[in-house]
Amino acid sequence: MSRNMEPLSVGRVVGDIVDGFIPSVKMSVIYNSNKQVANGHELMPSVVTAKPRVDIGGEDLRAAYTLIMTDPDAPSPSDPYLREHLHWIVADIPGTTDASFGKEIVSYEPPKPVIGIHRFAFILFKQRGRETVMPPASRDYFNTRRFAEENGLGSPVAAVYFNAQRPTAARRR
Repeated sequence: MSRNMEPLSVGRVVGDIVDGFIPSVKMSVIYNSNKQVANGHELMPSVVTAKPRVDIGGEDLRAAYTLIMTDPDAPSPSDPYLREHLHWIVADIPGTTDASFGKEIVSYEPPKPVIGIHRFAFILFKQRGRETVMPPASRDYFNTRRFAEENGLGSPVAAVYFNAQRPTAARRR
């Protein structure tokens, strides 16, 4: 297993959301201009209220990518019966640019975990053509594998995830 796949396996992103794959495109996810998403690191819900900047690598501006953000732990990690909950899909992102150049087919929904520590994963797929990705019927019970298959996306080319949990309530005196 490649070294950059290990955190995705340990965090069960590989397994719960996608099958094993070989990363082939660089992707960076940055919230609020300065909070870079790193596998397994925690971000507070207050930091992730606005959609992040997602930079896509690759060598070809003509290549198109689809970005999916999903929560496999909804509504709680111990009973994820809504697995997965979809937070965002951007399609037709040109290679070497960022997600703002793509077409948002499911609007960004900020993470708001209620119970436990949730994983929020960004999965990037290379499209076979432009304007080939259709929005899913629902955010709940989303399945990244099935969506990729239905839209001819193949295996992921990049992925990263962060953890978030509900902020602790203020203690009363």
